[in-house]
Amino acid sequence: MISPALPETCDMTSRAARDRDARTSADASTTTWALAARDGDTEAVDHLVRALHRDVRHFVTYLGADPQTADDLAQDTFLRALGSLHRFEGRSSARTWLLSIARRAVVDSYRHASARPRLADTDDWQTVAERAQERGLPGFDDGIALGELLAALPDERREAFVLTQLLGLPYAEAAALSDCPVGTVRSRVARARASLMRSLHDAERAEPLGATA
Repeated sequence: MISPALPETCDMTSRAARDRDARTSADASTTTWALAARDGDTEAVDHLVRALHRDVRHFVTYLGADPQTADDLAQDTFLRALGSLHRFEGRSSARTWLLSIARRAVVDSYRHASARPRLADTDDWQTVAERAQERGLPGFDDGIALGELLAALPDERREAFVLTQLLGLPYAEAAALSDCPVGTVRSRVARARASLMRSLHDAERAEPLGATA
């Protein structure tokens, strides 16, 4: 007998494949724009910034930037990127390249403030997580706050999960960005996923306050 969950699983697999193909195509386009911008195409610069601004801003917010400084850090990221475009050779996607620059911009910002970078636990980060929720784990569309569950994860697991599951980076690129082996990223994502699913299960079983039979 065919499990009734099979059609839903197949649909989720097909959707994941379409999302992956779409991200691959988008990465190819942004990388092409970055190479064209490097060669002096001003229109390509505009395309590049428009295509990647959302991911860059979300990432710097995730790394700890509050709403007041996230836009400044995103702008700083693009200024740094445009200033070093002559060194971009397309060996990684333009998105991965920009996220690595964004990470350095955040670290420099915290060093300047004599504070260690921390992961955000602000309402703004929770909003970012909820907006990305459609790319996340199945089941989080039932009123479960993904941002709150992510906040309970250890920093390294949260980073690995966000990079690969929310921002859609390939594991190899996430590993390069995080300066660790691919296997470590896979392990962190697996543990983060298991923790999130346990938390989701507990949240679904919890009886709302004031509920009646």
